[in-house]
Amino acid sequence: MFGGFGVTAHGRRLLGYALTVLLTTTTVTLAGPAVASADAASLCAGRPTKTVAFPGGELRLYRSRQYACATTVATHPGTRRAMSISLQPRGGHPAVDTGRYTRQAGPITVHALNRCVRATGSIAGRSASTGWVLC
Repeated sequence: MFGGFGVTAHGRRLLGYALTVLLTTTTVTLAGPAVASADAASLCAGRPTKTVAFPGGELRLYRSRQYACATTVATHPGTRRAMSISLQPRGGHPAVDTGRYTRQAGPITVHALNRCVRATGSIAGRSASTGWVLC
């Protein structure tokens, strides 16, 4: 007996299973499907501060209190092509991600507390640059 309610061990197992299914269903319903938007896929922390569009894609720059983060995102993802992203804090060495990607290069992050940064992104030979920003 369970707490004086007359529930057997088999009944407790069924009750536990039903509660698990109910909680899982409720969590999935409240959280929504596991589909990410294009902006969420960048994985950069902080707020978006600058976007530079160029033929074939965008260079996106994000800023948190101490860090800057950048990605190069293709306008039409799908085919593998040469992509790169470079992010350099003033007075420091650039962080670079280069390769053949289907959707984006990066994200890359650099420490940029009280420092300007510059970013350069390219997709299939076309590129964009920010110059020194976030000063």
